[in-house]
Amino acid sequence: MADRVSGFRVLTFIMAAAFAFSVAVQYNDPDPIQWIAIYGSATVACILSLMGKLSWRFSAAVAVAAFVWACFIAQGVFSRPFPTTMVDSFHMTDVADEEARELGGLLIVVLWMVVLTVSARRKTTSNKS
Repeated sequence: MADRVSGFRVLTFIMAAAFAFSVAVQYNDPDPIQWIAIYGSATVACILSLMGKLSWRFSAAVAVAAFVWACFIAQGVFSRPFPTTMVDSFHMTDVADEEARELGGLLIVVLWMVVLTVSARRKTTSNKS
């Protein structure tokens, strides 16, 4: 059990670092505020989880926001051929590449926020019993 908990903490730390890095690289994005907000919120959720102070409602709200946003981006991504060049370079080659990367980033946020939400919710219910 302790190995599973420490493994979860390590993964949460890695995700916090990845989300914080994502915040840092948004400075040159055409629309940085929204991206800084979503990745920053995910970073905060990870840090709160590591501190044992995460409310499942906060991580769930971040997950819902990222999911709704991803649905809007997905319409553009899936309305044209999937960009096979999206991971060839860090530079944006075209809009399809950028949107596919954005969709991937949002889905990572959704996935990890769901994990944190389930974990925080379990802690909340086990503390009530």
